[in-house]
Amino acid sequence: MTATPPERIFHIATAADWRRALATGTYTTSTLGRSLEEEGFIHASRRDQVQGVFDRYYRDVREHLVLLTIDPARLTAADVRVEPVGDDTYPHVYGPLDRRAVVDVVPLDRRGRSESLMSLWVKGMAARMGVALLVMAAIVALLWALGVTR
Repeated sequence: MTATPPERIFHIATAADWRRALATGTYTTSTLGRSLEEEGFIHASRRDQVQGVFDRYYRDVREHLVLLTIDPARLTAADVRVEPVGDDTYPHVYGPLDRRAVVDVVPLDRRGRSESLMSLWVKGMAARMGVALLVMAAIVALLWALGVTR
């Protein structure tokens, strides 16, 4: 059974694999730890399937992950086939992804949810504030040990 692919399909990628694609112009990772050459196609999903894919295969991954939004109409060296997998169907990309076919890239948090720029900024600020507090505590401890604050 082959159905028409959705207007947009999705693929979870490691940020490192996506950076490599930005440098080379094409993305060739099928799924976590498997290449297009090894698997024969790139695994993709509809938007409603992304969370399930994350929960099954990516939940314990500690690398930074991103969600690629792919426009199948922009693929030049690949075709998309919607094929049965268990009781559902999933889009499979037979060939490399052209970088220009990826129309959006969104960081994913540790629960597989999209992270906004605001949440990334808040996390970065919290980390910087934590470091600043540690440095200030170390300075106070040093001054105390030297007898400057007595």
